[in-house]
Amino acid sequence: MGETFILNEVTREVTIDKWVYGGDAMARIEGRVVFVPFALPGEIAKVKLKEGDMHAELAEIVQPASERVTAPCPLFARCGGCHYQHAPYEFQLARKVEILREQLRRVGKIKFEGEIATISGPALRYRNRAQFHLANGKIGYLAPGSHDLVPVDGECPISSPRLNQALAEMRDRLPDRRFPNFVHSIELFTDETQVQVNVLETDRPVAKSFYDWCQSTVALEYATTFGTFRVSPRSFFQVNRFLIDQLVEAAIGDASGATALDLYAGVGLFALPLARKFLKVAAVEAGVTAARDLEVNAQNAGLVIQHVQGRVEDHLARLTATPDFVVADPPRAGLGKTVVSHLARLKPPKLTIVSCDPATLARDIAGLTDYSIDKLTLIDLFPQTYHLETVVQLSRR
Repeated sequence: MGETFILNEVTREVTIDKWVYGGDAMARIEGRVVFVPFALPGEIAKVKLKEGDMHAELAEIVQPASERVTAPCPLFARCGGCHYQHAPYEFQLARKVEILREQLRRVGKIKFEGEIATISGPALRYRNRAQFHLANGKIGYLAPGSHDLVPVDGECPISSPRLNQALAEMRDRLPDRRFPNFVHSIELFTDETQVQVNVLETDRPVAKSFYDWCQSTVALEYATTFGTFRVSPRSFFQVNRFLIDQLVEAAIGDASGATALDLYAGVGLFALPLARKFLKVAAVEAGVTAARDLEVNAQNAGLVIQHVQGRVEDHLARLTATPDFVVADPPRAGLGKTVVSHLARLKPPKLTIVSCDPATLARDIAGLTDYSIDKLTLIDLFPQTYHLETVVQLSRR
């Protein structure tokens, strides 16, 4: 295969091996691993690679794979949001299962040979929440690995209809002198009826009149099969409007008993349904706003839940009694050694981890040496991207 040198950059032809976690595909140049964006396994591609860099720039697809499709979004590969729009959705799901299995094996030395169940929904128009950047009177996303704005002048195919409508409304407000030009990024969140506007980056505080002008709902009430959840600004809630109920069902299943513990509880997405199946439920959440939402949501549902506003590590350190069931939905950093050691000490017979990062999940499971995997489920909350949600049900040996 030929090569062309441009300053400290080399152009090479490579054969794509496979997708890897993080959104890129993997290839090899003289035995050295390189990562290539927006390519499919089996394709021959021309890539540009700077000296000493493992991450290549895709220059041209020389021989496309038979699976390659036209991306539904004209901004694909430019806006930095999606990674897989050049592949059919079923192809994406199958590769994500392989990636999950590989992450468990490579990071956690976990050779899980059982079936990985998959739960999926519509591949487009699923997002109920998105963050947008503002610059020079435009609104959009940032280009990959850059602070350059890619304006969104039309609809975003993965955003819900109401979210796209809210984006269009915000775009129309930009030329108005009432729009604060010192705001650099915002978040839009919707239940397809109400819209919550959150300012994320700003040079100075934004007046309440701005939110009133945007007709922003202060505390959005999000309805699910398991109850209605108040979600205030800065409170976390799942972004896939189609799979919230399925996520709860996968995490809790037929669990029931005397005591349950919900760690990283957020606004109570798992705590409320747990309170209908267990005599006593404790929910631990560090965020002040989310913890308050959880308390209000439990009261509105007529459920008794022990609300613990504080760090999971601190609460577990005080516990001595063994709960019958634990569900943990940690942030991307995972449980970590301290929480894993406390869970190992408490020895709950059943433990479910809901993870948004397979690498940290693998690390955490590897630390729970007294537990075995009962069921592993991949829930594709983020179609068209490399992100994936995993629910693993564990039993103590």
